[in-house]
Amino acid sequence: MPNVRPHALVTGASRGIGAAIARALAARGCRVAVHCNRRRDLGEEVRGGLPGDGHRLIEADLATEDGVDRAWSETLGSFGRVDILVNNAGVFTEHPPLATPPDTWREAWRSTLAANLLGPAHLSHLAARSMTAAGGGRIVNISSRGAFRGEPDAPAYGASKAGLNALSQSLAKALAPHKVTVLCIAPGWVETDMATEHLHGEKGTELLAQHPLGRVATAEEIARTAVFCALDAPETMTGAVIDVNGASYLRT
Repeated sequence: MPNVRPHALVTGASRGIGAAIARALAARGCRVAVHCNRRRDLGEEVRGGLPGDGHRLIEADLATEDGVDRAWSETLGSFGRVDILVNNAGVFTEHPPLATPPDTWREAWRSTLAANLLGPAHLSHLAARSMTAAGGGRIVNISSRGAFRGEPDAPAYGASKAGLNALSQSLAKALAPHKVTVLCIAPGWVETDMATEHLHGEKGTELLAQHPLGRVATAEEIARTAVFCALDAPETMTGAVIDVNGASYLRT
């Protein structure tokens, strides 16, 4: 990392985990590009509430190649360089195999892979080339325990996150000689507005019972982990996939 104020792009930062990561990075002195897709009002609210100055709002659909290119070029144009990329933006669409019509099934796979895997892959490629030329940087990908345990009602989501894990590890190997560290965080359920319907719905008690702590993670806990990966983790951790799921799913 350069010995100057770090510049970070956080995708999906208009609410939830992404907003918490943006706030935590800004609190550590980073200049942050807050990405949003459609809710510019929420993104502007997050940007305006960040400590420090010089933060930017980036609006783009990262499920499209044009959106990825625009988000990167606008961030680079505003900051001059990007030291940290946090790929947090993603979608979750239920499509149980035996209850989903073929057209709906195919659309769920197309849209989920575009947002959760292809978007981060394209953005990471742009970041890798830029960071390598600048002497180094860090890429932090937000995955899910669903990559390991499976998502029977949303198989495209589980597959996309498994792909993100593999992408992270592949990039870690390719980029380590160029001082670019790549780390991946795999949360379980997180208490955000997006998860409220599930956590406090009819299956809420069942979901909570999966967690020995008696609660799910907070967005701030995921954010603290992301900041550690972005700023503090040793280079030798590159390629690691870090579980933050409260022992709700343990892998060997």
